[in-house]
Amino acid sequence: MTKIKSLLIALLLSLGVSTAIAGSHGSTLDVVKERGKLMCGSNTGLAGFGNPNDAGVWEGIDVDVCRAVAAAVFGDASKVEYVPTTSKVRFTVLQSGEIDVLSRNTTWTVSRDSDLGLDFVGVNYYDGQGFMVKSSLGVSSALDLDGASVCIQVGTTTEMNLADYFTFHGMSYESVPVETNSEADAAYLAGRCDVYTTDASGLWASRAGYPNPSEHVVLPEIISKEPLGPAVRHGDSQWADIVGWSLNAMIIGEELGITSANVDDMKGSANPEVKRLLGVDAGYGAMLGLSDDWAYNVLKQVGNYAESFERNVGMGSNIGIARGLNALYKDGGILYAPPFR
Repeated sequence: MTKIKSLLIALLLSLGVSTAIAGSHGSTLDVVKERGKLMCGSNTGLAGFGNPNDAGVWEGIDVDVCRAVAAAVFGDASKVEYVPTTSKVRFTVLQSGEIDVLSRNTTWTVSRDSDLGLDFVGVNYYDGQGFMVKSSLGVSSALDLDGASVCIQVGTTTEMNLADYFTFHGMSYESVPVETNSEADAAYLAGRCDVYTTDASGLWASRAGYPNPSEHVVLPEIISKEPLGPAVRHGDSQWADIVGWSLNAMIIGEELGITSANVDDMKGSANPEVKRLLGVDAGYGAMLGLSDDWAYNVLKQVGNYAESFERNVGMGSNIGIARGLNALYKDGGILYAPPFR
């Protein structure tokens, strides 16, 4: 997409045309309700983030964001249709109204938030770009990659970060462009490139699925900030609030010790914030155009943030990523949600 076209779309959206793109019947919430399901822009397949399992059921930390939105809107987390999108077309698909929310390991940047007419509504995974090589290459640092061939997905911040890093360190590289994670994995394993670079979480997810994971090394350098989170079209603040607070409900749920297993018991808590969040105190759903039990449905059906993290990418999963920056602020991380009041 050209810069001029991006600017035109952003201008139209800022003038309130987003509802026309989303549908001719009103707000995004109205369109979603009338359709009877949420259209979620997902990855083409990235283990732990967005990928159908052996039974064809989509799962992942990004998938759980869409499940949370469906639970909030419909009271049913299953009312989602997943639309696989490549990094190259994901923004166009959202801008055109083919999907209601984009939730597929997408970095929040100033140009995407403004130039493309999108609104990022939160961060569900704090990440950074890394490098993976075969252990047989004998490389222990990204600074040893001068002259290497690098598999890289087109249309991503990864391309720009890679160019900046190699230029700054006076190194050269040969780019091997790919469009999807599966293409990158295939090219890397086939030896078409020496190095695979993407978000570190994606490297660990890919490595876990390789035939011999121990033969591949994720190098220690993290060369960028990659706050990953869901995005919606600019111009519909109610819908942005719904998606953002569906994610926040999962984070606040962890902060307050509310899980999918104990959420019913927690309705009897004396904690005022728990009572507001779970709809015991009425009125907080109407603010969003939802029922008062919307956050209860999110936590009951999807779980809190810790539950989502651990089952999809955490140490208990086959990927085995430690919480790190994605731990709650009170546990040494930077994960934080605004107060529910």
